[in-house]
Amino acid sequence: MTDHHDASLPVTGVADALPGQAVYTPASLRLYDFFVLSFSNRLLWNCPTSELLALYDENVSDNHLDAGVATGFFLDRCRFPTAKPRLGLLDLNQTCLDTASRRVARYAPEIYRANVLEPIAIDAAPFRSIGIMYLLHCLPGPMARKAVAFGHLKAHLAPGGCLFGAAILGRGVEHNLFGRKIMDIYASKSIFGNAEDDEAGLRKGLSDHFAKVDLRLRGRVAIFTARD
Repeated sequence: MTDHHDASLPVTGVADALPGQAVYTPASLRLYDFFVLSFSNRLLWNCPTSELLALYDENVSDNHLDAGVATGFFLDRCRFPTAKPRLGLLDLNQTCLDTASRRVARYAPEIYRANVLEPIAIDAAPFRSIGIMYLLHCLPGPMARKAVAFGHLKAHLAPGGCLFGAAILGRGVEHNLFGRKIMDIYASKSIFGNAEDDEAGLRKGLSDHFAKVDLRLRGRVAIFTARD
């Protein structure tokens, strides 16, 4: 069932998560694929976008929900196991939902506006895979607090399903000078909330909700899958 939420409707917890998502305006999203996925991934975070796309190709199902959709780049480029997957888009930012839904309109996506830091009250059948790409570092920290998102998303994951994604870490990895400067600017504007995020904290947050967690580092990025 498609659950379309109008942008004017109240969404719980908006103020808490607002700075990290409000930066995504129509103007900034036009630059997102180049600045984040091309420039920043390669030169700042040392994690090629091709590796993140491979994560989708390996784990996306024919019944998939993406949380934190940005421009819909990965959903547009990944190889779904069927030509007509069931696809859900979930985000707090209506502009991201509009942008991504247009990009993957061929899949007739279901649109859900919600905050992952709050219980996700959507009328939808469970999904067999959930992607959470580059969302965690935009949530206010520390990881022990933002990890509630895993439980809220797991509530909409079918038995045996997979949650997967990636996050830029702020601690326990060696950032280059330019990357650290960008991190500091983003943190000062509350765009990033990952100053205390490290591999151990992310692993624990995932393990608190999932029985099987696979996590590896690629540059300054943690790439993970989680299953029960």
